[in-house]
Amino acid sequence: MQIIHQSRQYPRAFWLLLAGFFINRASAALIWPFLTLVMRQRLEAPLAVITSLISIQAVAGLVSTSVVGVVMDHFGRKRAMLAGLIGGSAVLVAMSSAKELWQWAVLIALYGALVPIFMIGSNAMVADLVAPEARVNAYALMRVVANLGIAVGPAVGGFLLTISYTLSYHITAVINLILAGLTLALIAESLPQRAHEASSENRRGYGTLLRDRTFLRFCGVFTLVELSAALVFVLLPVYTKENFAIPESQYGWLLTINAGMVVLLQFAVTRFTRRCRPLPVLAAGAMFYALGLLAMALSGGFAGFAAGMAVLTIGELMVVPTAMALVAALAPPDQRARYMGVYALTYTVGSGIGPVIGGLLNDYIAPAAIWYGGALVAAGAMVGFLLMERRAAARAAWVEI
Repeated sequence: MQIIHQSRQYPRAFWLLLAGFFINRASAALIWPFLTLVMRQRLEAPLAVITSLISIQAVAGLVSTSVVGVVMDHFGRKRAMLAGLIGGSAVLVAMSSAKELWQWAVLIALYGALVPIFMIGSNAMVADLVAPEARVNAYALMRVVANLGIAVGPAVGGFLLTISYTLSYHITAVINLILAGLTLALIAESLPQRAHEASSENRRGYGTLLRDRTFLRFCGVFTLVELSAALVFVLLPVYTKENFAIPESQYGWLLTINAGMVVLLQFAVTRFTRRCRPLPVLAAGAMFYALGLLAMALSGGFAGFAAGMAVLTIGELMVVPTAMALVAALAPPDQRARYMGVYALTYTVGSGIGPVIGGLLNDYIAPAAIWYGGALVAAGAMVGFLLMERRAAARAAWVEI
C-alpha cells in the first residue's frame, strides 16, 4: 500500500512513459526469448557460431550506447527513442527473411544497436521526472509494468513462432511503429533545462563518468550478474529443446513464471530491500542467481527448470530496482543518459560474453556445464558486492538510496 500511495504523487508524464514502456517490453518479448532458436534453425550452425552472433549484437550495442548517451544528454531523450523504434522495425522486417550467416551478422548488429535506445531513454526520463526519494519505487513500478508485458510476450511469441517466424517479426515491427507514433504524440521531452548549461567537457563525452571509480567498480561487478542471467535467457530455450524435448510454447511459460513473479512480488520485495544498504541487497540477489543456476544444472524436466527460474527470479527482484536507483543517485543531472547508458552496457557486455562462454562449455565439456559455469560467475558477483560494501563502509563513501 505504501508504494501504491506514493505512486499517486508521480507526474502524468511518468504514467504516459510507463504505458509506452509496457508496449515496448511486450513487443520485444515476442522476439528476443527465441532469437537463438530461430538463428539455430535457420542457419543449422553449431551453438558456438550462434552465440558469436550474439556477441556481435553486444559489441554493436556497446558502440551505440556510448554514442546515444551523449546524444540524449545534449539533444534530448525523445528523438533518439523515436529513431530506435523506427530503425528497429525496419531491421525486424529484414530479419524475417534472412537465411544466410552474413545476413544475420549484419542484422544482429543493427538490432543490437537500435533495440536498447528506448529503454535507455525511458530510464533516463524516470530519473528526470521522479524525485530521488521516490525513484526506487518508480523503478519497481517500471519493472512490474515491463514484466506484465514479458508475461504475455513469450507465451504469445512461442505460439506465433509455431505458425510462422515471418508473422512474429512483422507483428513486432508494426507494434514498434505504433509505439513510435504514440511517443511522438503523447510523451514530452524530459531533459532538464540545467543540462543545457553543462560544461563543454560534459557535452563532449564521458570524462566525468570515467573518473567516477565508484560507479565503474559497481558496473564491473554488476556485469557478472548480467552474464549469469544471459545464460538463462539466451541459451535455455536451445538447451531445453535439444536435451529435454521441451517445445518453444512450453519454454515460453518459464519466462511467464519469471515475469509473473515480478508482477506479484516486486512491490513486497522492494518494500523490504529499500530499508537496507544497497550493496548487501545486491550481494544477496547474486546469491539467489547462483542457486537458481545450480537448480537448472540439476534439473531433468520442466518442473526442475521452473523451480530454478523461480529461485533466480527472487534474486532479480532484489537486484534490478536497487541497481537502477543506485545509478540514478550516482549520476549528475546533466549526465543521466550517459550513466544509464553505461549501466545498460552491463547487460550488453554480459549477454555478449556469457552466451559465448556457455556455447563453448556446451560444445566442449557438457550441456549442463553451462549452468555450473553461470553459478560460479554469479557467486563471484556476490563476493564482489560484499568486498565493495566493506570498502564503502571503511571510507563512508557509498550513497544511500
